[in-house]
Amino acid sequence: MVDSVLDEWNELATEFKLLEDANKIYTEKLEELSNFQNNVLKQLTHQKYRLDQISKSINSFKKNGRKNEELSQLENDIIKRKIQLQGIEQTLPKQNGVYLRIILGNVNVSILNKEDKFRYKDEYEKFKLVLSIICFVLSMLNLIVIFRPLELIHLFLLVWYYCTLTIRESILKVNGSRIRGWWRFHHFVSTVAAAILLIWPENKAWGLFRNQFMLFNGYISTVQYLQFRYQQGVLYRLKALGERHNMDITVEGFHSWMWRDVTTNSDAVQLL
Repeated sequence: MVDSVLDEWNELATEFKLLEDANKIYTEKLEELSNFQNNVLKQLTHQKYRLDQISKSINSFKKNGRKNEELSQLENDIIKRKIQLQGIEQTLPKQNGVYLRIILGNVNVSILNKEDKFRYKDEYEKFKLVLSIICFVLSMLNLIVIFRPLELIHLFLLVWYYCTLTIRESILKVNGSRIRGWWRFHHFVSTVAAAILLIWPENKAWGLFRNQFMLFNGYISTVQYLQFRYQQGVLYRLKALGERHNMDITVEGFHSWMWRDVTTNSDAVQLL
């Protein structure tokens, strides 16, 4: 029995040695990756600076009345080069915005792996879906039962939900998602509004407002759920066709890209 235990220990010691060697290589590669990233960032900054200088020179030539086909072609080449540089920039870690620096400090939230980026975006979408369902259930319960702790749970959930959305959306923005500023601002305002409701004392004014607010929340949760299901399908098709960015998200309300699927289906019906 003792010999078998010693054999296992010796076998484990050999495996641990392999683990140490693998970890050593791993840390060396991490340091090497960091050096490569810094080098590429420096070259990227240099390219942007030189492009700006060339663009300024072209503008000065235009002001002096010197315009020809070579300058026009050069302008087109600069536009193409800027697009190429944007593609390179997406593969590099980015600095956090002001909001994330306040909340998280200088922690690097850049996701370099494309699959991990898409997975994080999907988690964001699922988070919104699940919370919409929970808010709908709580709204219905608060309409049926008048119980102050249940109301506070619902309101606290709204504060946490919108606050979490602002953080997640800021991280998505850092990782290349084209979230509009008004969309994020809307969630900042919603966080403040939910916080005001949370500290609203239980008085006559709250009693008059309460049922309307719960009905409104139930209605909004239902609409968000239906929009999510519809937009998810439309975005999937548009992304497959290359008409939308892979990091685009579902949003509240109706937008121009949502009607593409409707017009496509109507055209198909006419052809039939």
